[in-house]
Amino acid sequence: MRRGNFLPIFLIVALISFLLDWYVFSGLKTLTADWKSQIARAVLTYGFPLLSVAVTIIFLISFGTMRGRAGMNHFNEWMLSLFLGFLVTKLVFAIILGLGDLGGVFVGVYNLATQPKGTAHFPGRRKFISELAVLIAAFPFFGFLYAIVRGKYDYRVHRKTIYFDELPEAFDGFTITQLSDIHSGSFDNEAAMQKGIDLAQAQKSDLFVFTGDLVNNHSDEIEQYIDNFSKLRSPYGQYSILGNHDYGDYVQWGSEKEKADNLDKLKRHHKEIGFRLLLDEHIELEKNGQKITLVGIQNWGRGFVQIGDLNKAMRGVDKDAFKILLSHDPTHWEEQVRKYPVDIHLTLSGHTHGAQFGVEVAGIRWSPVQYRYLNWAGLIHQKNRYLYVNRGFGFLAFSGRLGIWPEITVITLKKKTA
Repeated sequence: MRRGNFLPIFLIVALISFLLDWYVFSGLKTLTADWKSQIARAVLTYGFPLLSVAVTIIFLISFGTMRGRAGMNHFNEWMLSLFLGFLVTKLVFAIILGLGDLGGVFVGVYNLATQPKGTAHFPGRRKFISELAVLIAAFPFFGFLYAIVRGKYDYRVHRKTIYFDELPEAFDGFTITQLSDIHSGSFDNEAAMQKGIDLAQAQKSDLFVFTGDLVNNHSDEIEQYIDNFSKLRSPYGQYSILGNHDYGDYVQWGSEKEKADNLDKLKRHHKEIGFRLLLDEHIELEKNGQKITLVGIQNWGRGFVQIGDLNKAMRGVDKDAFKILLSHDPTHWEEQVRKYPVDIHLTLSGHTHGAQFGVEVAGIRWSPVQYRYLNWAGLIHQKNRYLYVNRGFGFLAFSGRLGIWPEITVITLKKKTA
């Protein structure tokens, strides 16, 4: 992470945070004005704002002292997560209280205009609004706590059945388990993470694929978890690709050779886990004398590193073959794959994480990441070409997940019948 680019933004956000602390303090002071217990009044009135100020200061210090060579560590991630939790909570509180105060101003102006001598006002109006603000703001506050403590390990299995005319009959019912964005450098609870691996293996799919970002920056992040991920096995093998974070572009290196050595070491770790890393190449999977083609490319993403070479990976592939592409960034599908002269029937991607925050309830889908990515999660279909975007197994920067839970994808391929 290049701190110079983000420091002005952090300082502006911190200033906003301090202003919100002052406004929240004013609301809490109104709320507790008639409380009999001075201790309870002091704890709520001063406790939350002071704790919030402390979190903001420690957050700024943690990032100000972060070494560019090392990148973010667990402490940086935890402080960022706590800061975001407090910031969102204060924003919600301030919006509710602000609307109430604005309404009070309009009422006051109206009373002065229509009744110059004044009129009876509601002395408890701001107190009621403050109580309402506390009640509503409690939801994001405790939501963020859940996201940080448990949500990031609350693994969910997403199942999709996709029908294809071109699928060979031998592969009718063929299952694929997909993981993406492991980000091993962020894990802080190995036992909880292991439950996700066990859940993925329990799907007993025919094929296992991993669609990039094994680490945050450094190859050694995965070393302590190699034995854990080595438990992932399937009858037709385990295949993987690289994501944008795997190249080490977001930290400073002593030399280009050191950076290249890091990538080479990461490639060896894929092999040690049991992953067959596909680097702009393809392999054929055979079942009962029939074949499908699995294609894997290096990262290609709009606004990110564009190393992947689809033409190279497709060289020698039968144009009539049923093809599955592993490509980390879904924008690659939008920019190249869906326009490719030869049908690529199914593309499996990740990268977006679904922002690790959002809503997916009763058909309602929202995440802030949708303002950056058109296709940010789930299954997308255009003519006879499909894209599936995995929400990610791990987490990055924000050490939590809320609403967009870590995902294990299970896809069943079916032969379309007339």
